Amino acid sequence: MEKEIKHTGIKLIATDVDGTLVKDSSREVSQEVIETIQQLVDKGYYFMIASGRQYGSIRKMFAPVNRNLLYIAENGAHIIKDGQNYAVTKMKREDVTAIMAQLRSFYPEGCHVVASTDHGCFLESKDADFIHLIRDEYRNDVTLTDDILAHDVDIVKLAIYKKGSIREIGEKVLVPAWKDKVKACLAGEEWVDFMDASVDKGNAMKVVQEGLGITPQETMVFGDNENDIGLLKSAVCSYAVENAKEIVKVAAAYTCPPYWENGVLSVLKTLL
Repeated sequence: MEKEIKHTGIKLIATDVDGTLVKDSSREVSQEVIETIQQLVDKGYYFMIASGRQYGSIRKMFAPVNRNLLYIAENGAHIIKDGQNYAVTKMKREDVTAIMAQLRSFYPEGCHVVASTDHGCFLESKDADFIHLIRDEYRNDVTLTDDILAHDVDIVKLAIYKKGSIREIGEKVLVPAWKDKVKACLAGEEWVDFMDASVDKGNAMKVVQEGLGITPQETMVFGDNENDIGLLKSAVCSYAVENAKEIVKVAAAYTCPPYWENGVLSVLKTLL
Protein backbone atom coordinates (compact mmCIF):
# COMPACT_ATOMS: atom_id res chain seq x y z
CA MET A 1 0.00 0.00 0.00
CA GLU A 2 1.24 3.49 -0.78
CA LYS A 3 1.61 5.03 2.68
CA GLU A 4 1.37 8.62 1.46
CA ILE A 5 -2.22 8.22 0.25
CA LYS A 6 -4.64 10.36 2.26
CA HIS A 7 -8.37 9.78 2.03
CA THR A 8 -10.75 12.63 2.78
CA GLY A 9 -14.47 13.00 2.24
CA ILE A 10 -15.20 9.26 2.23
CA LYS A 11 -18.76 8.43 3.35
CA LEU A 12 -19.38 4.93 1.95
CA ILE A 13 -17.03 1.92 2.12
CA ALA A 14 -17.64 -1.38 0.31
CA THR A 15 -15.58 -4.54 0.24
CA ASP A 16 -15.74 -7.87 -1.51
CA VAL A 17 -15.22 -10.89 0.77
CA ASP A 18 -13.62 -13.96 -0.83
CA GLY A 19 -10.09 -13.35 -2.03
CA THR A 20 -10.25 -9.73 -0.88
CA LEU A 21 -10.97 -9.74 2.83
CA VAL A 22 -10.45 -13.45 3.51
CA LYS A 23 -9.40 -16.66 1.78
CA ASP A 24 -12.04 -18.08 -0.58
CA SER A 25 -14.78 -20.05 1.18
CA SER A 26 -13.84 -18.79 4.64
CA ARG A 27 -16.49 -19.22 7.29
CA GLU A 28 -15.66 -16.13 9.34
CA VAL A 29 -13.71 -12.87 9.38
CA SER A 30 -11.34 -11.93 12.18
CA GLN A 31 -12.44 -10.17 15.34
CA GLU A 32 -10.18 -7.28 14.38
CA VAL A 33 -12.09 -6.81 11.12
CA ILE A 34 -15.41 -6.89 13.00
CA GLU A 35 -14.22 -4.32 15.52
CA THR A 36 -12.81 -2.04 12.83
CA ILE A 37 -16.04 -2.09 10.83
CA GLN A 38 -18.02 -1.34 13.98
CA GLN A 39 -15.77 1.62 14.77
CA LEU A 40 -16.15 2.97 11.23
CA VAL A 41 -19.95 2.77 11.40
CA ASP A 42 -19.83 4.45 14.81
CA LYS A 43 -17.86 7.29 13.21
CA GLY A 44 -20.64 7.81 10.65
CA TYR A 45 -19.44 5.80 7.64
CA TYR A 46 -21.84 3.62 5.68
CA PHE A 47 -20.28 0.14 5.38
CA MET A 48 -21.27 -2.34 2.67
CA ILE A 49 -20.43 -5.99 2.07
CA ALA A 50 -20.44 -6.57 -1.72
CA SER A 51 -20.13 -10.28 -2.48
CA GLY A 52 -21.05 -12.99 -4.92
CA ARG A 53 -22.26 -14.95 -1.92
CA GLN A 54 -25.86 -15.31 -0.80
CA TYR A 55 -27.18 -12.78 1.70
CA GLY A 56 -27.70 -15.43 4.37
CA SER A 57 -24.02 -16.36 4.21
CA ILE A 58 -22.55 -12.87 4.46
CA ARG A 59 -25.13 -11.75 7.01
CA LYS A 60 -23.95 -14.55 9.30
CA MET A 61 -20.30 -13.67 8.69
CA PHE A 62 -20.80 -10.08 9.78
CA ALA A 63 -23.51 -10.61 12.40
CA PRO A 64 -21.02 -9.78 15.22
CA VAL A 65 -21.00 -6.18 13.93
CA ASN A 66 -23.69 -4.72 16.15
CA ARG A 67 -24.54 -2.00 13.65
CA ASN A 68 -26.59 -1.74 10.44
CA LEU A 69 -24.62 -2.75 7.36
CA LEU A 70 -25.55 -2.56 3.71
CA TYR A 71 -25.27 -5.71 1.60
CA ILE A 72 -24.85 -6.35 -2.11
CA ALA A 73 -25.31 -10.11 -2.47
CA GLU A 74 -25.29 -12.44 -5.48
CA ASN A 75 -22.94 -10.08 -7.38
CA GLY A 76 -25.54 -7.31 -7.28
CA ALA A 77 -28.73 -9.25 -7.97
CA HIS A 78 -29.82 -8.75 -4.36
CA ILE A 79 -29.41 -5.49 -2.41
CA ILE A 80 -30.30 -5.35 1.30
CA LYS A 81 -30.66 -2.22 3.43
CA ASP A 82 -31.73 -2.19 7.09
CA GLY A 83 -32.27 -5.95 6.91
CA GLN A 84 -34.88 -5.64 4.13
CA ASN A 85 -34.81 -6.19 0.38
CA TYR A 86 -33.86 -2.94 -1.33
CA ALA A 87 -33.70 -4.38 -4.86
CA VAL A 88 -33.93 -7.88 -6.36
CA THR A 89 -33.13 -8.72 -9.99
CA LYS A 90 -34.37 -12.13 -11.10
CA MET A 91 -33.18 -14.14 -14.10
CA LYS A 92 -35.47 -14.89 -17.03
CA ARG A 93 -36.95 -18.35 -16.64
CA GLU A 94 -35.99 -19.35 -20.17
CA ASP A 95 -32.36 -18.44 -19.45
CA VAL A 96 -32.39 -20.47 -16.23
CA THR A 97 -33.75 -23.51 -18.07
CA ALA A 98 -31.23 -23.29 -20.91
CA ILE A 99 -28.23 -22.66 -18.65
CA MET A 100 -29.18 -25.51 -16.33
CA ALA A 101 -29.28 -27.90 -19.29
CA GLN A 102 -25.65 -27.09 -20.06
CA LEU A 103 -24.46 -26.99 -16.45
CA ARG A 104 -25.88 -30.45 -15.76
CA SER A 105 -23.71 -31.83 -18.57
CA PHE A 106 -20.67 -31.05 -16.38
CA TYR A 107 -21.88 -33.06 -13.37
CA PRO A 108 -19.83 -36.12 -14.50
CA GLU A 109 -16.71 -33.90 -14.33
CA GLY A 110 -17.22 -33.22 -10.62
CA CYS A 111 -19.18 -29.99 -10.96
CA HIS A 112 -22.14 -28.91 -8.83
CA VAL A 113 -24.76 -26.18 -9.18
CA VAL A 114 -26.28 -23.70 -6.73
CA ALA A 115 -29.52 -21.90 -7.68
CA SER A 116 -30.02 -18.80 -5.53
CA THR A 117 -33.19 -16.93 -4.63
CA ASP A 118 -33.53 -13.88 -2.40
CA HIS A 119 -34.30 -16.15 0.57
CA GLY A 120 -31.97 -19.13 0.16
CA CYS A 121 -30.64 -21.57 -2.41
CA PHE A 122 -31.41 -24.93 -3.99
CA LEU A 123 -28.94 -27.79 -4.54
CA GLU A 124 -29.65 -30.89 -6.59
CA SER A 125 -26.29 -32.42 -5.73
CA LYS A 126 -26.09 -35.50 -3.51
CA ASP A 127 -22.37 -35.03 -2.87
CA ALA A 128 -21.92 -34.84 0.91
CA ASP A 129 -18.75 -32.74 0.72
CA PHE A 130 -20.36 -30.16 -1.54
CA ILE A 131 -23.49 -29.97 0.60
CA HIS A 132 -21.27 -29.48 3.65
CA LEU A 133 -19.36 -26.70 1.88
CA ILE A 134 -22.50 -24.75 0.97
CA ARG A 135 -24.57 -25.39 4.10
CA ASP A 136 -21.90 -25.50 6.82
CA GLU A 137 -18.88 -23.58 5.48
CA TYR A 138 -20.59 -20.86 3.42
CA ARG A 139 -23.54 -21.15 5.85
CA ASN A 140 -26.11 -20.64 3.11
CA ASP A 141 -29.79 -21.33 3.71
CA VAL A 142 -30.09 -24.58 1.74
CA THR A 143 -32.94 -26.63 0.27
CA LEU A 144 -31.99 -30.01 -1.21
CA THR A 145 -33.97 -31.09 -4.26
CA ASP A 146 -33.94 -33.61 -7.09
CA ASP A 147 -34.79 -30.92 -9.65
CA ILE A 148 -34.09 -27.20 -9.28
CA LEU A 149 -36.40 -26.41 -12.20
CA ALA A 150 -39.37 -28.10 -10.51
CA HIS A 151 -39.66 -25.24 -8.03
CA ASP A 152 -41.79 -22.20 -8.83
CA VAL A 153 -39.33 -19.61 -7.49
CA ASP A 154 -37.50 -16.61 -8.88
CA ILE A 155 -33.84 -17.46 -9.45
CA VAL A 156 -31.47 -14.52 -9.03
CA LYS A 157 -28.23 -16.41 -9.71
CA LEU A 158 -26.97 -19.75 -10.96
CA ALA A 159 -23.46 -20.79 -9.99
CA ILE A 160 -21.42 -23.83 -10.96
CA TYR A 161 -18.61 -25.09 -8.75
CA LYS A 162 -15.65 -27.39 -9.30
CA LYS A 163 -13.25 -28.12 -6.47
CA GLY A 164 -9.72 -26.94 -7.22
CA SER A 165 -10.49 -24.95 -10.36
CA ILE A 166 -13.24 -24.43 -12.89
CA ARG A 167 -11.24 -21.81 -14.78
CA GLU A 168 -10.67 -23.82 -17.96
CA ILE A 169 -14.34 -24.79 -18.31
CA GLY A 170 -15.40 -21.27 -17.42
CA GLU A 171 -13.07 -19.36 -19.72
CA LYS A 172 -13.24 -21.74 -22.69
CA VAL A 173 -16.86 -22.93 -22.59
CA LEU A 174 -19.33 -21.34 -20.20
CA VAL A 175 -18.51 -17.63 -20.28
CA PRO A 176 -18.17 -17.51 -24.10
CA ALA A 177 -21.45 -19.43 -24.48
CA TRP A 178 -23.49 -17.06 -22.33
CA LYS A 179 -21.73 -13.69 -22.12
CA ASP A 180 -23.95 -12.13 -24.80
CA LYS A 181 -27.20 -13.38 -23.22
CA VAL A 182 -26.70 -13.01 -19.46
CA LYS A 183 -24.01 -11.78 -17.07
CA ALA A 184 -21.54 -14.68 -16.94
CA CYS A 185 -18.27 -14.40 -15.05
CA LEU A 186 -15.67 -16.24 -13.03
CA ALA A 187 -16.12 -15.59 -9.32
CA GLY A 188 -12.93 -16.98 -7.83
CA GLU A 189 -11.00 -20.01 -8.98
CA GLU A 190 -13.77 -22.54 -8.33
CA TRP A 191 -16.97 -20.75 -9.41
CA VAL A 192 -18.68 -19.44 -12.53
CA ASP A 193 -21.72 -17.23 -11.90
CA PHE A 194 -24.72 -16.43 -14.10
CA MET A 195 -27.14 -13.55 -13.48
CA ASP A 196 -29.46 -11.34 -15.49
CA ALA A 197 -27.52 -9.26 -18.02
CA SER A 198 -28.17 -6.08 -16.02
CA VAL A 199 -26.61 -7.44 -12.84
CA ASP A 200 -23.24 -6.11 -11.75
CA LYS A 201 -21.78 -5.04 -8.41
CA GLY A 202 -21.09 -1.66 -9.97
CA ASN A 203 -24.70 -1.19 -11.07
CA ALA A 204 -25.88 -2.20 -7.61
CA MET A 205 -23.47 0.29 -6.05
CA LYS A 206 -24.91 3.07 -8.22
CA VAL A 207 -28.41 2.24 -6.95
CA VAL A 208 -27.17 2.50 -3.37
CA GLN A 209 -25.18 5.68 -4.03
CA GLU A 210 -28.19 7.38 -5.57
CA GLY A 211 -30.42 6.27 -2.69
CA LEU A 212 -28.00 7.62 -0.09
CA GLY A 213 -27.02 10.74 -2.02
CA ILE A 214 -23.36 9.69 -2.10
CA THR A 215 -20.99 10.30 -5.03
CA PRO A 216 -18.18 8.11 -6.44
CA GLN A 217 -15.75 10.67 -4.97
CA GLU A 218 -17.15 9.84 -1.52
CA THR A 219 -16.88 6.07 -2.00
CA MET A 220 -14.08 3.62 -1.14
CA VAL A 221 -14.17 0.04 -2.48
CA PHE A 222 -12.03 -3.13 -2.43
CA GLY A 223 -11.97 -6.15 -4.76
CA ASP A 224 -9.91 -8.95 -6.28
CA ASN A 225 -11.74 -10.70 -9.12
CA GLU A 226 -13.40 -10.03 -12.44
CA ASN A 227 -16.81 -9.76 -10.78
CA ASP A 228 -15.44 -6.79 -8.79
CA ILE A 229 -14.44 -4.66 -11.78
CA GLY A 230 -17.78 -2.83 -11.94
CA LEU A 231 -17.55 -2.17 -8.21
CA LEU A 232 -14.04 -0.76 -8.55
CA LYS A 233 -15.17 1.54 -11.35
CA SER A 234 -18.02 2.90 -9.21
CA ALA A 235 -15.62 4.65 -6.82
CA VAL A 236 -12.81 7.15 -7.22
CA CYS A 237 -11.04 5.56 -4.23
CA SER A 238 -10.78 1.95 -5.41
CA TYR A 239 -8.34 -0.72 -4.22
CA ALA A 240 -7.38 -4.06 -5.71
CA VAL A 241 -5.58 -6.41 -3.33
CA GLU A 242 -2.12 -7.52 -4.51
CA ASN A 243 -3.37 -11.09 -5.08
CA ALA A 244 -5.90 -9.78 -7.63
CA LYS A 245 -5.59 -10.56 -11.32
CA GLU A 246 -3.88 -7.94 -13.47
CA ILE A 247 -7.09 -6.99 -15.26
CA VAL A 248 -8.60 -6.16 -11.85
CA LYS A 249 -5.59 -4.13 -10.76
CA VAL A 250 -5.86 -2.08 -13.95
CA ALA A 251 -9.46 -1.20 -13.05
CA ALA A 252 -8.45 0.05 -9.58
CA ALA A 253 -6.90 3.36 -8.60
CA TYR A 254 -4.68 1.77 -5.93
CA THR A 255 -3.45 -1.55 -4.64
CA CYS A 256 -3.09 -2.80 -1.07
CA PRO A 257 -1.46 -5.92 0.41
CA PRO A 258 -3.13 -9.34 -0.15
CA TYR A 259 -5.79 -10.73 2.15
CA TRP A 260 -3.27 -12.89 4.04
CA GLU A 261 -1.45 -9.68 5.01
CA ASN A 262 -4.71 -7.94 5.98
CA GLY A 263 -4.39 -5.35 3.23
CA VAL A 264 -8.00 -4.16 3.38
CA LEU A 265 -7.84 -3.88 7.14
CA SER A 266 -4.69 -1.76 6.97
CA VAL A 267 -6.42 0.74 4.68
CA LEU A 268 -9.60 0.81 6.78
CA LYS A 269 -7.58 1.65 9.87
CA THR A 270 -6.27 4.80 8.20
CA LEU A 271 -9.84 6.15 8.37
CA LEU A 272 -10.09 5.79 12.14
